[in-house]
Amino acid sequence: MAQHVFEAMGTVVSLTLPKRMALPERVALLERMNAADAVASVARCFAEFDERYSLYRPDSELSLLARGELSLTGSSDELRSTYAASLRWRDETGGAFTPHRPDGVIDLNGTVKALAMQAAADELLRSGFSHWCLNAGGDVLCTGYQPDGGAWRVGVVDPADRSALLFTLCLDGTRHAVATSGSAERGDHIWSATAIDRTYLQVTVVADDIETADVLATAIVAGGPTTLATIVEGRPVDVLTVARDGAMTATPGLNRALATV
Repeated sequence: MAQHVFEAMGTVVSLTLPKRMALPERVALLERMNAADAVASVARCFAEFDERYSLYRPDSELSLLARGELSLTGSSDELRSTYAASLRWRDETGGAFTPHRPDGVIDLNGTVKALAMQAAADELLRSGFSHWCLNAGGDVLCTGYQPDGGAWRVGVVDPADRSALLFTLCLDGTRHAVATSGSAERGDHIWSATAIDRTYLQVTVVADDIETADVLATAIVAGGPTTLATIVEGRPVDVLTVARDGAMTATPGLNRALATV
C-alpha cells in the first residue's frame, strides 16, 4: 500500500491507496500518476474548505463574518448551507452540538473537517478509486478492502496513554466512518448550547457517513449519558465511551465488532 501524508486544517491528513504489484512498467507509471492526481484532489478539497471556513485565516469568509465585515445574508450559498446544517444538528442533539462559541461567534469547525473528508471521498469515488482509507486527525473514512482482501483496521488511541491504542476496529465492505472526540489530547475545547456534562473523557462513533460520526461524537462528549441515550435510539450508529474514571461502555454492535478482532 502507498500512504500519502499532508497537513491541512491544523492537523495531519493521510490517504492510503492499495498498491498493485508486478504490473508492467507502463501500467505501473499510469497508476502512480493516477494516485498522484487522487492525492492532489484530496488535498485540494481540504484547502478549499479551509480557505472558506477557517477562523485562523483572517482572509477566510467565516473570519470576515466573525469580524462583522460580511453579513450572513451576504455570505456565499455554501457557507449559509453549512451553517443551516449545523443548526439542524443543534436541534437534533438538543443543543449538545452547536455552531456557536460562547461569545456568539459562528464556528463551523464541528462539521467542516467532516465535510472536507466527504468531498474528498466523493472525488475519489468519481475518479474510480473504490479501495482507500482517509484519515484526518484520527477521524477515518474508508471504503473497500486492503490489497490482500482484508478489512481496513482502524485504531483508536487510549485517552490515558496517547502512545497506546485503546482498541482496533475492523471495517469491511462498503464505506465506513469512524470519529473520536474528547478532551484527552486538546483539553476541554468542546462547548454546547446547554450545560456541559463532564462524564465522558472520550467518545468514538461508527456511522455510515463521517459528518454523522463526527457530530455525534462531539455531542455525546458534551451532553453525556442523556445525549447518548437519545442519539443512539433509532440511529444506525455504534458508540464506545470512555468515562473520566476509565470505565468504558459500548453499544451492542460495537461490542460484536470488537469481539471479532
